[in-house]
Amino acid sequence: MSADGPLTRAAAPPGSRRPGHPLVDIESLASELAGDSPPALLDVRWRLGGPPGIDSYRDGHLPGAVFVNLDTDLAGPPGSGGRHPLPAAADFEAAMRRAGVRTGYPVVVYDDGDSTIAARAWWTLRYFGHDQVRVLDGGFRAWSAPGQPVTVDEPDVTAGDFTAAPGQLPVLDAAGAAALARSGVLLDARAGERYRGEIEPVDPAAGHIPGALSAPTAANVGPDGRFLPPDELRRRFEGLGVMTGQPVALEVGAYCGSGVTAAHEVLALDLAGIPASLYVGSWSGWTTDPSRPIATGADPG
Repeated sequence: MSADGPLTRAAAPPGSRRPGHPLVDIESLASELAGDSPPALLDVRWRLGGPPGIDSYRDGHLPGAVFVNLDTDLAGPPGSGGRHPLPAAADFEAAMRRAGVRTGYPVVVYDDGDSTIAARAWWTLRYFGHDQVRVLDGGFRAWSAPGQPVTVDEPDVTAGDFTAAPGQLPVLDAAGAAALARSGVLLDARAGERYRGEIEPVDPAAGHIPGALSAPTAANVGPDGRFLPPDELRRRFEGLGVMTGQPVALEVGAYCGSGVTAAHEVLALDLAGIPASLYVGSWSGWTTDPSRPIATGADPG
């Protein structure tokens, strides 16, 4: 159930290269960048606690890439909506136009390797209505390892014309997440020790939303940071109780600490052909209200 009520969608065949497939590999991107109509390329590298992603960008990035900041471009100011709430539509539109994003033209996003931040950029662009967004599978590390070109030159960017139209992907608020944990499948994308409440390095309380299932995003990728094959992802989520088949009732949601890692879970679910909602506020938003219940331990609660 989304914050706007139940939705139903047909699941895409896992692994199909359907229109709008969310990943691009190194070889395909290199070919596109060498062509006459290269995609807009967004570098979204970021690390919790630093160093700032802009430093990594200035040390070297894909030719033509523009740096986009998670904290200021892909999220609004922290508050009751969590550490990385949705940005205002006008703010996001302005940021994407500065980055050269245009309506009807493809965009590729990348980060340092496991696609966590890139997935948030992918999700946010999709949420605001851009339907041609892909994540570079394996990110900057995969690109640079085989000797693809890297530059420190910052491109001259022609302003884009992207118009933000929010609401194109399903979201959950706190009440919707609580309800989904009882009536469907709510996946907690954080590391297992944070789910169990053994540690909490960032937010004011440790534990998880009662009824949520532990599903760390680290299990969505291989050692090289690339996503697992869609069939493997599908089996993983089925093992967690995610309902599959066609049509699929939208009974799956994901959350994490601040709505970033959970976007990676939504992307992995998409690759498996399973639509899912994102609780953007996530644990950082949940814990702003001390009256909301908290579960600890391995049991969903």
